[in-house]
Amino acid sequence: MARWKPAPLLPRDEEREFSLHFVVAVLCFLACLAAVAAIGADRAASGWARDIRGEATVQVRPKLGETGSTAAARAAEALAGVKGVTEAAALEKEKAEALLKPWLGDAVLDDLPIPHLVTVRLDPKAPATAADLHRALSAAGIDGDVDDHARWLRDVERAAGLVRWIAFGVFVVVAAAAGAVVAFATRAGMAAQKDVVEVLHLSGARDEFIARVFQTRFGRLAFEAGAVGALAAIAVALILKLLGGQDGFTPALPLSWWDVTAVSPCPLIAATVAALAARLTTLRLLRGWE
Repeated sequence: MARWKPAPLLPRDEEREFSLHFVVAVLCFLACLAAVAAIGADRAASGWARDIRGEATVQVRPKLGETGSTAAARAAEALAGVKGVTEAAALEKEKAEALLKPWLGDAVLDDLPIPHLVTVRLDPKAPATAADLHRALSAAGIDGDVDDHARWLRDVERAAGLVRWIAFGVFVVVAAAAGAVVAFATRAGMAAQKDVVEVLHLSGARDEFIARVFQTRFGRLAFEAGAVGALAAIAVALILKLLGGQDGFTPALPLSWWDVTAVSPCPLIAATVAALAARLTTLRLLRGWE
Protein backbone atom coordinates (compact mmCIF):
# COMPACT_ATOMS: atom_id res chain seq x y z
CA MET A 1 0.00 0.00 0.00
CA ALA A 2 1.50 3.32 -1.08
CA ARG A 3 2.24 5.80 1.65
CA TRP A 4 0.43 9.12 1.37
CA LYS A 5 2.64 12.18 1.08
CA PRO A 6 1.39 15.75 1.35
CA ALA A 7 1.77 17.76 -1.86
CA PRO A 8 3.29 21.25 -1.77
CA LEU A 9 0.91 24.19 -1.85
CA LEU A 10 2.65 25.45 -4.98
CA PRO A 11 3.11 22.75 -7.65
CA ARG A 12 6.66 22.69 -8.97
CA ASP A 13 7.36 23.86 -12.52
CA GLU A 14 10.61 22.05 -13.30
CA GLU A 15 11.29 23.83 -16.60
CA ARG A 16 10.74 27.35 -15.27
CA GLU A 17 12.62 26.68 -12.03
CA PHE A 18 15.58 25.18 -13.89
CA SER A 19 15.90 28.35 -16.00
CA LEU A 20 15.71 30.53 -12.90
CA HIS A 21 18.17 28.28 -11.09
CA PHE A 22 20.63 28.61 -13.98
CA VAL A 23 20.37 32.41 -14.21
CA VAL A 24 20.82 32.94 -10.45
CA ALA A 25 23.77 30.51 -10.41
CA VAL A 26 25.47 32.47 -13.21
CA LEU A 27 24.88 35.78 -11.40
CA CYS A 28 26.30 34.36 -8.18
CA PHE A 29 29.29 32.96 -10.09
CA LEU A 30 30.05 36.38 -11.57
CA ALA A 31 29.60 38.09 -8.20
CA CYS A 32 31.97 35.62 -6.52
CA LEU A 33 34.60 36.05 -9.23
CA ALA A 34 34.34 39.83 -8.85
CA ALA A 35 34.77 39.47 -5.08
CA VAL A 36 37.85 37.25 -5.45
CA ALA A 37 39.38 39.62 -8.01
CA ALA A 38 38.68 42.60 -5.75
CA ILE A 39 40.32 40.86 -2.78
CA GLY A 40 43.38 40.04 -4.87
CA ALA A 41 43.60 43.59 -6.24
CA ASP A 42 43.24 45.04 -2.76
CA ARG A 43 45.98 42.73 -1.47
CA ALA A 44 48.26 43.76 -4.36
CA ALA A 45 47.62 47.46 -3.76
CA SER A 46 48.32 47.03 -0.04
CA GLY A 47 51.58 45.26 -0.89
CA TRP A 48 52.62 48.04 -3.26
CA ALA A 49 51.79 50.67 -0.65
CA ARG A 50 53.79 48.76 1.97
CA ASP A 51 56.79 48.53 -0.36
CA ILE A 52 56.62 52.22 -1.26
CA ARG A 53 56.20 53.22 2.39
CA GLY A 54 59.25 51.15 3.34
CA GLU A 55 61.69 52.82 0.95
CA ALA A 56 63.14 56.22 0.15
CA THR A 57 65.48 57.47 -2.56
CA VAL A 58 68.14 60.14 -2.15
CA GLN A 59 69.71 61.98 -5.08
CA VAL A 60 73.17 63.25 -4.16
CA ARG A 61 74.96 66.20 -5.78
CA PRO A 62 78.74 65.95 -5.34
CA LYS A 63 80.80 68.90 -4.22
CA LEU A 64 83.38 70.57 -6.41
CA GLY A 65 86.30 68.20 -6.81
CA GLU A 66 84.33 65.23 -5.47
CA THR A 67 83.20 62.30 -7.57
CA GLY A 68 79.59 61.25 -7.57
CA SER A 69 80.36 57.75 -6.32
CA THR A 70 82.28 59.18 -3.37
CA ALA A 71 79.42 61.55 -2.47
CA ALA A 72 76.89 58.71 -2.73
CA ALA A 73 79.02 56.47 -0.52
CA ARG A 74 79.29 59.23 2.13
CA ALA A 75 75.53 59.78 1.98
CA ALA A 76 74.84 56.07 2.40
CA GLU A 77 77.14 55.94 5.42
CA ALA A 78 75.46 58.97 7.00
CA LEU A 79 71.94 57.68 6.37
CA ALA A 80 72.68 54.17 7.63
CA GLY A 81 73.09 55.57 11.14
CA VAL A 82 69.69 57.31 11.21
CA LYS A 83 67.16 55.82 13.59
CA GLY A 84 64.40 54.16 11.60
CA VAL A 85 66.70 53.19 8.71
CA THR A 86 67.53 49.50 8.30
CA GLU A 87 69.78 49.81 5.24
CA ALA A 88 71.27 52.50 3.00
CA ALA A 89 73.31 51.72 -0.09
CA ALA A 90 74.67 53.74 -3.00
CA LEU A 91 73.13 52.67 -6.29
CA GLU A 92 75.71 51.52 -8.80
CA LYS A 93 76.01 53.44 -12.06
CA GLU A 94 75.03 50.39 -14.11
CA LYS A 95 71.80 49.96 -12.12
CA ALA A 96 70.96 53.66 -12.45
CA GLU A 97 71.47 53.43 -16.22
CA ALA A 98 69.26 50.34 -16.33
CA LEU A 99 66.47 52.32 -14.65
CA LEU A 100 66.71 55.12 -17.24
CA LYS A 101 67.27 52.97 -20.32
CA PRO A 102 63.59 52.08 -20.96
CA TRP A 103 62.72 55.78 -21.00
CA LEU A 104 65.72 57.38 -22.71
CA GLY A 105 67.40 54.64 -24.73
CA ASP A 106 71.09 53.73 -25.07
CA ALA A 107 72.12 56.56 -27.35
CA VAL A 108 70.87 59.34 -25.10
CA LEU A 109 72.36 57.89 -21.91
CA ASP A 110 75.91 58.40 -23.15
CA ASP A 111 75.29 62.14 -23.44
CA LEU A 112 73.51 62.65 -20.09
CA PRO A 113 74.90 62.89 -16.57
CA ILE A 114 73.60 59.92 -14.58
CA PRO A 115 72.13 60.92 -11.19
CA HIS A 116 73.90 59.56 -8.13
CA LEU A 117 71.31 57.76 -6.03
CA VAL A 118 71.15 56.17 -2.61
CA THR A 119 68.43 53.65 -1.82
CA VAL A 120 67.20 53.68 1.76
CA ARG A 121 65.18 50.91 3.41
CA LEU A 122 63.09 52.07 6.33
CA ASP A 123 62.05 50.26 9.48
CA PRO A 124 58.40 49.23 8.89
CA LYS A 125 57.58 49.60 12.60
CA ALA A 126 59.13 53.05 13.13
CA PRO A 127 60.30 54.46 9.78
CA ALA A 128 62.49 57.53 9.57
CA THR A 129 60.86 60.57 8.01
CA ALA A 130 62.11 62.62 5.09
CA ALA A 131 63.01 65.38 7.55
CA ASP A 132 65.19 62.93 9.52
CA LEU A 133 67.06 61.98 6.37
CA HIS A 134 67.49 65.63 5.38
CA ARG A 135 68.97 66.45 8.77
CA ALA A 136 71.42 63.56 8.52
CA LEU A 137 72.58 64.73 5.10
CA SER A 138 72.96 68.32 6.27
CA ALA A 139 74.92 67.21 9.33
CA ALA A 140 77.32 65.29 7.07
CA GLY A 141 77.69 68.27 4.72
CA ILE A 142 76.05 66.47 1.81
CA ASP A 143 73.84 68.20 -0.74
CA GLY A 144 70.96 65.96 -1.74
CA ASP A 145 67.22 65.61 -2.25
CA VAL A 146 65.10 63.05 -0.42
CA ASP A 147 62.14 61.41 -2.13
CA ASP A 148 59.98 59.45 0.32
CA HIS A 149 57.62 58.39 -2.51
CA ALA A 150 54.67 60.07 -0.78
CA ARG A 151 53.18 61.11 -4.13
CA TRP A 152 53.28 57.54 -5.44
CA LEU A 153 51.86 56.27 -2.16
CA ARG A 154 48.85 58.56 -2.50
CA ASP A 155 48.27 57.32 -6.05
CA VAL A 156 48.43 53.67 -4.95
CA GLU A 157 46.09 54.25 -2.01
CA ARG A 158 43.68 56.11 -4.29
CA ALA A 159 43.76 53.20 -6.74
CA ALA A 160 43.12 50.74 -3.89
CA GLY A 161 40.11 52.77 -2.78
CA LEU A 162 38.81 52.85 -6.35
CA VAL A 163 39.12 49.06 -6.58
CA ARG A 164 37.10 48.65 -3.38
CA TRP A 165 34.31 50.91 -4.65
CA ILE A 166 34.23 49.16 -8.03
CA ALA A 167 33.95 45.79 -6.28
CA PHE A 168 31.11 47.11 -4.12
CA GLY A 169 29.38 48.53 -7.20
CA VAL A 170 29.65 45.22 -9.05
CA PHE A 171 28.18 43.42 -6.04
CA VAL A 172 25.26 45.87 -5.83
CA VAL A 173 24.54 45.57 -9.57
CA VAL A 174 24.62 41.76 -9.48
CA ALA A 175 22.44 41.67 -6.35
CA ALA A 176 19.96 44.04 -7.99
CA ALA A 177 19.92 41.87 -11.12
CA ALA A 178 19.29 38.75 -9.04
CA GLY A 179 16.48 40.51 -7.19
CA ALA A 180 14.92 41.65 -10.47
CA VAL A 181 15.10 38.12 -11.91
CA VAL A 182 13.47 36.64 -8.81
CA ALA A 183 10.78 39.34 -8.79
CA PHE A 184 9.97 38.58 -12.43
CA ALA A 185 9.89 34.85 -11.71
CA THR A 186 7.63 35.44 -8.71
CA ARG A 187 5.23 37.50 -10.80
CA ALA A 188 5.17 34.79 -13.48
CA GLY A 189 4.73 32.08 -10.86
CA MET A 190 1.82 33.87 -9.24
CA ALA A 191 0.18 34.36 -12.63
CA ALA A 192 0.58 30.65 -13.36
CA GLN A 193 -0.66 29.67 -9.89
CA LYS A 194 -3.42 32.25 -9.66
CA ASP A 195 -6.06 29.57 -9.09
CA VAL A 196 -4.05 28.15 -6.18
CA VAL A 197 -3.64 31.60 -4.65
CA GLU A 198 -7.37 32.28 -4.97
CA VAL A 199 -8.19 28.95 -3.28
CA LEU A 200 -5.83 29.84 -0.43
CA HIS A 201 -7.59 33.21 -0.12
CA LEU A 202 -11.01 31.54 -0.03
CA SER A 203 -9.70 29.13 2.61
CA GLY A 204 -8.90 32.08 4.85
CA ALA A 205 -5.14 32.28 4.23
CA ARG A 206 -3.75 35.72 4.96
CA ASP A 207 -1.47 37.62 2.59
CA GLU A 208 1.47 37.09 4.95
CA PHE A 209 1.05 33.31 4.76
CA ILE A 210 0.87 33.27 0.96
CA ALA A 211 3.89 35.57 0.74
CA ARG A 212 5.77 33.23 3.07
CA VAL A 213 5.04 30.30 0.75
CA PHE A 214 6.57 32.09 -2.26
CA GLN A 215 9.37 33.48 -0.11
CA THR A 216 10.35 30.00 1.07
CA ARG A 217 10.15 28.50 -2.42
CA PHE A 218 12.36 31.11 -4.10
CA GLY A 219 14.67 31.53 -1.12
CA ARG A 220 15.46 27.81 -1.16
CA LEU A 221 15.94 27.85 -4.92
CA ALA A 222 18.32 30.83 -4.73
CA PHE A 223 20.29 29.16 -1.93
CA GLU A 224 20.85 26.10 -4.10
CA ALA A 225 21.77 28.24 -7.11
CA GLY A 226 24.08 30.39 -4.97
CA ALA A 227 25.86 27.29 -3.72
CA VAL A 228 26.40 26.10 -7.30
CA GLY A 229 27.71 29.51 -8.38
CA ALA A 230 29.98 29.81 -5.34
CA LEU A 231 31.42 26.32 -5.85
CA ALA A 232 32.11 27.09 -9.51
CA ALA A 233 33.85 30.35 -8.56
CA ILE A 234 35.89 28.55 -5.88
CA ALA A 235 36.95 25.96 -8.47
CA VAL A 236 38.08 28.69 -10.88
CA ALA A 237 39.92 30.57 -8.11
CA LEU A 238 41.67 27.37 -6.99
CA ILE A 239 42.79 26.68 -10.55
CA LEU A 240 44.17 30.22 -10.85
CA LYS A 241 45.88 29.85 -7.48
CA LEU A 242 47.51 26.57 -8.49
CA LEU A 243 48.57 27.92 -11.89
CA GLY A 244 50.02 31.06 -10.31
CA GLY A 245 52.07 29.24 -7.68
CA GLN A 246 53.04 31.09 -4.53
CA ASP A 247 52.02 34.52 -5.84
CA GLY A 248 48.54 33.44 -6.92
CA PHE A 249 47.25 34.15 -10.42
CA THR A 250 49.98 36.71 -11.13
CA PRO A 251 52.26 38.81 -8.92
CA ALA A 252 49.98 41.75 -9.76
CA LEU A 253 46.87 39.89 -8.54
CA PRO A 254 47.97 37.67 -5.62
CA LEU A 255 45.52 35.26 -4.03
CA SER A 256 45.84 33.40 -0.76
CA TRP A 257 44.02 30.21 0.17
CA TRP A 258 41.86 32.18 2.62
CA ASP A 259 40.78 34.55 -0.15
CA VAL A 260 39.15 31.65 -1.98
CA THR A 261 36.87 30.95 1.00
CA ALA A 262 35.62 34.55 1.05
CA VAL A 263 32.79 33.57 -1.31
CA SER A 264 31.28 31.10 1.17
CA PRO A 265 28.50 33.53 2.32
CA CYS A 266 27.23 33.78 -1.28
CA PRO A 267 24.41 31.17 -0.92
CA LEU A 268 23.05 32.92 2.19
CA ILE A 269 23.22 36.33 0.51
CA ALA A 270 21.50 34.98 -2.62
CA ALA A 271 18.77 33.33 -0.53
CA THR A 272 18.20 36.53 1.46
CA VAL A 273 17.93 38.71 -1.65
CA ALA A 274 15.64 36.23 -3.41
CA ALA A 275 13.38 35.69 -0.39
CA LEU A 276 13.04 39.43 0.18
CA ALA A 277 12.30 40.09 -3.51
CA ALA A 278 9.73 37.27 -3.63
CA ARG A 279 8.04 38.45 -0.44
CA LEU A 280 7.75 42.09 -1.50
CA THR A 281 6.56 41.15 -5.00
CA THR A 282 3.94 38.74 -3.65
CA LEU A 283 2.54 41.23 -1.15
CA ARG A 284 2.37 43.96 -3.78
CA LEU A 285 0.56 41.71 -6.26
CA LEU A 286 -1.87 40.39 -3.65
CA ARG A 287 -2.83 43.92 -2.65
CA GLY A 288 -3.37 44.74 -6.32
CA TRP A 289 -5.74 41.78 -6.72
CA GLU A 290 -7.95 42.83 -3.82
